[in-house]
Amino acid sequence: MSVSNDWNAGRYATHAGFVPELGSPVLDLLRPQAGERILDLGCGDGVLTARIAGTGTAVVGVDASPVLLDAARARGLDVRLGDAQALTFDAEFDAVFSNAALHWMREADRVIDGVRRALRPGGRFVGEFGAKGNVAAITVALRAIVWRRTGTLDAASPWYFPTADEYRARLTANGFRVDTIDVIPRPTPLPTDMAGWLETFGSVYLTGIPEADRAAAIDEAVRLLAPALRDDEGRWTADYVRLRFAATRL
Repeated sequence: MSVSNDWNAGRYATHAGFVPELGSPVLDLLRPQAGERILDLGCGDGVLTARIAGTGTAVVGVDASPVLLDAARARGLDVRLGDAQALTFDAEFDAVFSNAALHWMREADRVIDGVRRALRPGGRFVGEFGAKGNVAAITVALRAIVWRRTGTLDAASPWYFPTADEYRARLTANGFRVDTIDVIPRPTPLPTDMAGWLETFGSVYLTGIPEADRAAAIDEAVRLLAPALRDDEGRWTADYVRLRFAATRL
């Protein structure tokens, strides 16, 4: 959410439908209870937000993308435009949930501090996002393309992918007890192809490349990645590694 990616609701639904589909384990970890008030941090187009609301909870979604929030509002959800690094809630929620969003929020301590303030004492913070090594092959290919086309390796990654030890330390330092935290290798079959994934999630990595050249840069990335991530039948698998955790506000 701290990085301005080129979000498109229709493209997201087409190329990234696996994101909410694979969010069931972290939703199970949340264990929402009827009557609770829950914040969905980085709610996107609201697919999982609606599932949480269906359990009888009062859910508020926050996201930095107006385009994705329009799709969430079309589901009848209470969602709000906001930066997760500057949350203003004060002891309003029994739980904060986040799926596949925290890696877009590079100022992790500010996010965790805002979550702590948003929670009531004893409230739960449950999430899953990219861990160290997530999309490593894709990142290497993108960096190589940026270097070849711009002559620099200084382009900052748009993503924050910590180790479990690093994130545990951040949670503890910001007033949480870590109940569980695990790194989960999860090679993820793509519903379309690598070009669709790159157009959906990787455009922000290519902002240093002139806009007229970005389509060619994506084609180049596809060629580089095919030997590692495409099988003989042409099916693509992204090299995902996830960090899943549950913590309690002290």
